[in-house]
Amino acid sequence: MSRRHRLLALALAGGCALPAVASGQEASGQNRAAVSLDELVVTATGRPEPRSEIAGTVQVIDHSMIENSTAKSVTDLLAENAVGFFSEWTPGQTSINIRGGATDGQGKDFKSQVLVLMNGRRAGTANLSKLSIADIERIEIVRGPSSVIYGSQNIGGVINIILKTGRTAPGTLVEGIGGVWGLAQGRAQTGGVVGPFDYYLGLSGAKRDDYYAGSGDRMANTQWNRMGITAGLGLQIDPNQRLDVSFRTDGIYGVGFRGSGGNLYSRDDRTNGSFDASYAGRTEDGRMSLFAQFYSVTDEDRFKWASPVQRGGTGLPVPGTRADFNTRNLDILGTRFQPRVNLFAGNDLLLGWDWETSRLRSDRFREGVPGNPLAQVSPQDNNQTDQFHALYLEDTQRLFDDRVTLRAGVRQTYGTTSFDPTPFLTAQVNGARPYEATTYSVGATYRATDWAAFRIGASTGFRAPTASELAADFNTLGGGRIFGNPNIRPETSEQIEIGTTLTNGVARLDVALFQNIISDRIITRSRGPNANTSDYVNNPGDVVIRGIEVQYETDMVRMFSWEPGVWRWRSYINGNYNFDMKDEGAVSVATANTRRVERVYEYQLALGTRFGQADIPYPWTIQVQGVLNGPVWYNTEENLRVPAAEPYREYIWRKDPFVLVNLRGEVDLMPGVKLFAQVRNLFDVNYHPLFIAIAGQQPTLADLRFYNGSAGTSAPGRDVQIGLQARF
Repeated sequence: MSRRHRLLALALAGGCALPAVASGQEASGQNRAAVSLDELVVTATGRPEPRSEIAGTVQVIDHSMIENSTAKSVTDLLAENAVGFFSEWTPGQTSINIRGGATDGQGKDFKSQVLVLMNGRRAGTANLSKLSIADIERIEIVRGPSSVIYGSQNIGGVINIILKTGRTAPGTLVEGIGGVWGLAQGRAQTGGVVGPFDYYLGLSGAKRDDYYAGSGDRMANTQWNRMGITAGLGLQIDPNQRLDVSFRTDGIYGVGFRGSGGNLYSRDDRTNGSFDASYAGRTEDGRMSLFAQFYSVTDEDRFKWASPVQRGGTGLPVPGTRADFNTRNLDILGTRFQPRVNLFAGNDLLLGWDWETSRLRSDRFREGVPGNPLAQVSPQDNNQTDQFHALYLEDTQRLFDDRVTLRAGVRQTYGTTSFDPTPFLTAQVNGARPYEATTYSVGATYRATDWAAFRIGASTGFRAPTASELAADFNTLGGGRIFGNPNIRPETSEQIEIGTTLTNGVARLDVALFQNIISDRIITRSRGPNANTSDYVNNPGDVVIRGIEVQYETDMVRMFSWEPGVWRWRSYINGNYNFDMKDEGAVSVATANTRRVERVYEYQLALGTRFGQADIPYPWTIQVQGVLNGPVWYNTEENLRVPAAEPYREYIWRKDPFVLVNLRGEVDLMPGVKLFAQVRNLFDVNYHPLFIAIAGQQPTLADLRFYNGSAGTSAPGRDVQIGLQARF
């Protein structure tokens, strides 16, 4: 992207704004409520509380922003709101990093340092690309560890996806979208309240062919199909008691997996389904309450891969596979039991007990190319059963007419990871390994005035080792071999944060300064000269991230004291700058050329504006979004030409910043019927967040000896869509 285009992109997005709610609400002016300091959020503490009383940073992507997004998955949605680093290796696979906490490249739930929730319980996957946005009411993101409430895998943050219900999404909606690259997408949903019951039902589906990069090159094997269904039923027993039940299944099918080698032969099916039932009740005087939840999750990945050429142990090409099929199934059962009691004036004591069991089962079949007979080897994950229970409490005390809030919490987690019989894993020694972890949080908030609040807090997080990291050896896709280590310790994090929130009813500004230190990271270390044989170890060096984060939203019409009339104009800015990001463990790698933390944007800025006219015969709006993603450092898994493209295989690259702009316009043809058009990547930028050898690059940096059908991988170029939506 040229410098001129970058400046134009930021200028277009400079108005920056919060999308309005549905068109019917725009017309009635309901979206013109004052910007509030005290929006209720539930994720940080496990119960609804005003943001001004929470001692950490919570970012909210609300219903209106989701409805007016051009995103096709949760990954797209979070990326365009500058939540953190997101890289789609394929349209069905996501890599995440928030405050230094990262997810596994394949979205493996057990290996994630960012916890993904759905309706407050584990979603069972850290791969957000398999999840559509069709039935999501809002998303709350806790930036930084929150392990007192949520336990393991919570080192960098929490992403809580909250589904629609009959109360939050009443009425019926039908929508269809068509676009370039054969895009066809539709959804239908209906919800409402009947006596004490409320109901919701949503259906969604989509398909797309291979996309084209900004270079104009077709990215073969990037097609996908998507399908999902969500149902919810609620019962308001009386004013103080409520039952909720939800069921959903979501997935992306036949999605091409190009991976780091531009592979044209591999495809995936990735699905996630769940059921949860919850009860919320309280006494008449409100001094005691109870929340109880039971949930069941099934997450499945079916990898239908092939790599005719692979890199051998000597670093040279060797014959590979015509089929390498892996199936991974994760089944989860769990329950949460959270009584609350107000011991005295201003006090709120939350007690909690969590129990959960997870069963991971994998299988693998592979077949070599002609002339390369292969024996069967173990899957990429050892079979395991993980079971834990945890006791925790968090006490909150409000003082001085509720202007000061003090809070502290502690959690004790007891777990067991069992190594279960795994297909083709020879000489496996089955058994179980117990683990335990103590995590805490402390903090205070001070509401100085009705428009200003200040906060300070500290919290810790952890991630328990997996059976693959603890147990016997297993074989990777490329033929490598990694040995488990029974002495592996859990990964941990410690964070401190200070922040402030300012609002005047027209605008809201939130600023946070933080430090997150991640210790005992579980990594692989090569065994001497054989690069294809490694061991799991704890890295003795910490990851240290220090940064500043900003969230800002405003009603532009009221800010300039204009007469409201028919005009609507709202704006937002989300940004973060990691001014210090150091990997102290990089010194343990002899060839490390930088101590920068990998897969973390140094800075990120999302700006958006939504303006238009309501209360006229044909209400209309235009929305512009711009996202600046700063430089990222990465030791690429691609096979590049050495030394022509990179000096050596362990070279850590710095990828330059890039800007993406999205555009959306809509007009109400009649009450409840909306025509809209949208463009993602307006300036047709040719980019990929991580990969170095991108499409159309000449000379190519890819070492074509190791590539399976292609050379270089880029993200989608200009994506044009048009749609029609009806509400009734």
